[in-house]
Amino acid sequence: MNISVILCTYNRAGSLPTALESVVSSRLPSSVEWEVLVVDNNSSDDTRAVAERFCHTHPNRVRYIFEPLQGKSNALNRGIREARGEILAFVDDDVTADPNWLVELTAPLLKQDAWVGVGGRILPPPAFRPPSWMALEGPNAVSGVLALFDLGPKGFELTEPPYGTNMAFRKQVFEKYGGFRVDLGPCPGSEIRGEDTEFGRRILGAGERLWYQPSAIICHPVTENRLKQQYFLRFFFDHGRAMIREHGEGGPIWAIRRCYFKFLNIAIVRLPPRILRWLFDPVAQRRFHSKVMVWMTYGQLMQLGQICLHPAKSPEQRPSTQPAPGK
Repeated sequence: MNISVILCTYNRAGSLPTALESVVSSRLPSSVEWEVLVVDNNSSDDTRAVAERFCHTHPNRVRYIFEPLQGKSNALNRGIREARGEILAFVDDDVTADPNWLVELTAPLLKQDAWVGVGGRILPPPAFRPPSWMALEGPNAVSGVLALFDLGPKGFELTEPPYGTNMAFRKQVFEKYGGFRVDLGPCPGSEIRGEDTEFGRRILGAGERLWYQPSAIICHPVTENRLKQQYFLRFFFDHGRAMIREHGEGGPIWAIRRCYFKFLNIAIVRLPPRILRWLFDPVAQRRFHSKVMVWMTYGQLMQLGQICLHPAKSPEQRPSTQPAPGK
């Protein structure tokens, strides 16, 4: 098997048919063997019925997998274990894939040995127009909140991780570096994300090479709730927490736990100027960017406070969350 597409889903029976239809309609050469894995992360809606309908319509293409352990990273890691392909492509349950998406996304991995992973382009709907306070480009961009990833029309080697709804890796990369961290990624009671970008940074840090493929296009919806400032503030607060979880506490300094130094540095050095820019910058987009940076900083402080006060509950004290896939 050449390619396995992993689509994890949770209670999105409404958008799942459109996403699945666009994926199974992908145009690939007949010589390429590929499959689509629908990993149901314990949904309580009609997800199973939707997926099984596609399994019936495409019996040699679509497989349904039920993962009862809640949490997106658990579903992703289950998909990796079940996948038969040498190349694993990832896509979400609320997007629309271009007909040439899969062939373009996997082409660098099928044709060259230089790359271990590829990230594609994630665009908003054609009619999307951002509010005046939202910058999609430049130093004040907040497009990552909308899961948009557009680095231009030319391909090049990536120095930053791609986003999880449009990326592909060789399966052996997961065997070498482990799966997605289960202390990151959405799960019941937590919207802390970053399991996808943490994995990308992990393998980039190990010296592996990733490619940006702009011709691999996914259209990501921008729902009304994502255009509210409160949504951005919650996202950046959780992003701040995820940043601390990802990098951990580190070793002590002068026998004093490092989390205390980090807490003071962020509270005294980083937070005050961000508050001032938020309150007094005359440009709306810069002002809002500074505001979400304040919320992100607050999230960092909250996570550091949890580590300092309850070290036994901090993520870095838990058993390994990166098990190598295997049956």
